[in-house]
Amino acid sequence: MWFKQIRLFQFNPDSLPENEILEEKLAQESFVPVAGLDWFSEGFTSPYDFSAQQIFAAEQSVLICLKKADKVLPAAVIRDLLAEKVAEIQENEHRQIGKKEKQELKEQLIDTLLPRAFVRSSRVFALLDKKNGLLLVNTANANKAENLLAKLREALGGLEAYLPQTQTSPAVLMTQWLKEGVCESSSFELDDEVELKGQGDVVSVVKMSKQDLTAEEVAQHLQSGKYVTQMGLVWRDRISFILTEDFALKRIRFLDILQDELAQTGEDAESLAIASQLLFSENLSLLIAELVHCLDGWLPRQ
Repeated sequence: MWFKQIRLFQFNPDSLPENEILEEKLAQESFVPVAGLDWFSEGFTSPYDFSAQQIFAAEQSVLICLKKADKVLPAAVIRDLLAEKVAEIQENEHRQIGKKEKQELKEQLIDTLLPRAFVRSSRVFALLDKKNGLLLVNTANANKAENLLAKLREALGGLEAYLPQTQTSPAVLMTQWLKEGVCESSSFELDDEVELKGQGDVVSVVKMSKQDLTAEEVAQHLQSGKYVTQMGLVWRDRISFILTEDFALKRIRFLDILQDELAQTGEDAESLAIASQLLFSENLSLLIAELVHCLDGWLPRQ
């Protein structure tokens, strides 16, 4: 499984239990279908349909999956049914409905509808890179990434993990690379997308795509004081992605070189999943390591 976006955390590998214990801990927090008057249910589930295990391990990488099911009750449906109920009472009992009674009627309606409500499910995958102490969460949403980490900590009884910080901010590095029209590292190349933000009381934002980032038009925005908040990069002709100012990777694309390498791996589902995970984790870990090097290294934890 190859992620399309990544929120990144660092963790202490010594605080992560062995795979057998990790499997047991996550199994105790397994997903169960949402039922009754509950609005949602959340828990860990198998990353792949061909396996019932809560984790999928390939050498030093472990794939996990957090599943959530939410009941959906459209506000318009509740509003219309409540209006009908209020009108019925007023007509039959010849009295007005107060605010408190109306709220009670609404709650009764919701309790009646919840067991029959439509259920919407979603999954968030994450890869634990035990070798490099990296937790890669497959989402661009910071809250979803933090929630997965919180659930993992809860299942394990704690995990030393934290948001990464680098000596140089991604915004400073991206602005420098854009200003110079070239990446200082031979591993990275400018792609064709950028977002720049102004400064001051009224902040202007400029987004460009399918654009030559060395063009004079782009340089003018830098000269006016704007800085880069997101920029497209290509790593070693293997992966293209958007780097954000808060060190997230978005719109990740695995280019032909990696696709060709994957095509030469195993044929059955499990062997293909193992090969895919190894290829993914090895390349992403190296990409992140080289990017961190360009950012002058990790900021030491206090």
